[in-house]
Amino acid sequence: MRRYLIRRIAQNILTFFLFLTAVYLLLDAQPGDFGDLYLADPRLTPQQRAVLRANLGLDRPVIERYAIWLRNFFKGDLGISFSNYPRKVMDVILERAPRTIILFTSATILAYYVGFVMGKILAWKRGGLLEYLTTVTGVGLYTVFLPWFALMMVWFFAFTLGLFPIGKFLDPVLWRASPVDANYVFHRMLLTASISAIVLMVWVIFAQRLNPAQRRPAVWLGTGIILAGILLYWSSTGVGRYAADILHHLILPILTLATVNFAGVMLLTRNSMLETLREDYIMAARAKGLTEKSVRDKHASRNAMLPVATSFVLALAFVLDGGVITETIFSWPGMGLTLLDAAQRQDVPMVTGALVFTGVLALTAHLLADILYAFLDPRIRYS
Repeated sequence: MRRYLIRRIAQNILTFFLFLTAVYLLLDAQPGDFGDLYLADPRLTPQQRAVLRANLGLDRPVIERYAIWLRNFFKGDLGISFSNYPRKVMDVILERAPRTIILFTSATILAYYVGFVMGKILAWKRGGLLEYLTTVTGVGLYTVFLPWFALMMVWFFAFTLGLFPIGKFLDPVLWRASPVDANYVFHRMLLTASISAIVLMVWVIFAQRLNPAQRRPAVWLGTGIILAGILLYWSSTGVGRYAADILHHLILPILTLATVNFAGVMLLTRNSMLETLREDYIMAARAKGLTEKSVRDKHASRNAMLPVATSFVLALAFVLDGGVITETIFSWPGMGLTLLDAAQRQDVPMVTGALVFTGVLALTAHLLADILYAFLDPRIRYS
């Protein structure tokens, strides 16, 4: 396993360098001089244009620009955004990324959890009316046109019922008196969610050592304690109502994305479970006298989880890109809209920075998926 990991890490490093080179050179080779978009102000003198071109690095050959960019990249400097001049690319990403990560990670986790549980139950109780109706509904949601569905969700729940805001990510009236800005709250929310997730994972691992009768109550007890701790923390910070306002704006886009995406997970889990149920070890588990619930949850669902777990890890790798359509419909100023705006305005440093972050996450996710396969299925061994 150690040799495999070393080999895979070395392959990922080589792939990453090739990815960096391809992204930078392809974006630089696009037609037109993107510098003219930002230096075409008639009020600028030729000397001022020359100074700006030098500050942006546009007066250097492409190979030299790439070498400088690669050196600065490993220092954490992705350059200056042309469309947000003089702000650095890293500053823009750190501002917009938490908004996208919170939205799409929450929707992805919810979709995969609901989809896996429902797919597992459907495969176990196959052949009934419930399976038929749920499968048809899942196929319909899986193939639905996302922009239309999102607009219908906004029209029904926000415009007609008035349960949620129609757009944006905060209430400007409420935030006028805020002692902090929205970026501070987003970063705190992301940090709180990350720490809570780690604590919950540790608690669940600990609960697995308990007997089956105590395991589920222990998990629910730990979850309740964590939620109570989160509420207590935000109540003591003085900005809890501003975090609640952001969460209120998050509910509708999360529900929309999870409703559309859970169907694919459900169908994938169902098909994987149906294949697993034909295996000999399922018959052997039943022959041992194990309960149907134990056979389903401890034996069948673990192997059926392999393709779902891989899909989940890879889906998390691309949450940084966000979704241009989703963020546009819900007026959510995240990385999706930022990337679209940068591409339209030929902001090469901004586009390159966003794509590089996505590439890093994707390569890391592929490595984690391979490790996860070996953990979930003891039959898999790497050499």
